Amino acid sequence: MTEFDPEKFEDKYVHYFNELQRAYKNAFNYMNEEYDSQVIHAIDQQVLNESEPFYEGDGEFRVELPENPVDRVQGVLVKDEKLEELLDTYVERIESELARVFGLQSSN
Repeated sequence: MTEFDPEKFEDKYVHYFNELQRAYKNAFNYMNEEYDSQVIHAIDQQVLNESEPFYEGDGEFRVELPENPVDRVQGVLVKDEKLEELLDTYVERIESELARVFGLQSSN
């Protein structure tokens, strides 16, 4: 595991590209197994492909989504409320996976 340096995270795609890919992939695999795979694929390809992870400090990450994420999802039948719920769950999972991949997850 690469040692995490918050300052290097400012240039995350240079220093931590593999770790970011792993965290997003882990979150995708979990969500794809637990929820409707067509909706999860749509969220992954139409919303999360333009998301941006940020390190907030104290082992916490935040994933910023593009504007109007629900409106971006096309080609699947899902109510907006359900889509928002899945998107929130997915983002929480990515944030958790980022902390885990970087070894910052607290041992609760």
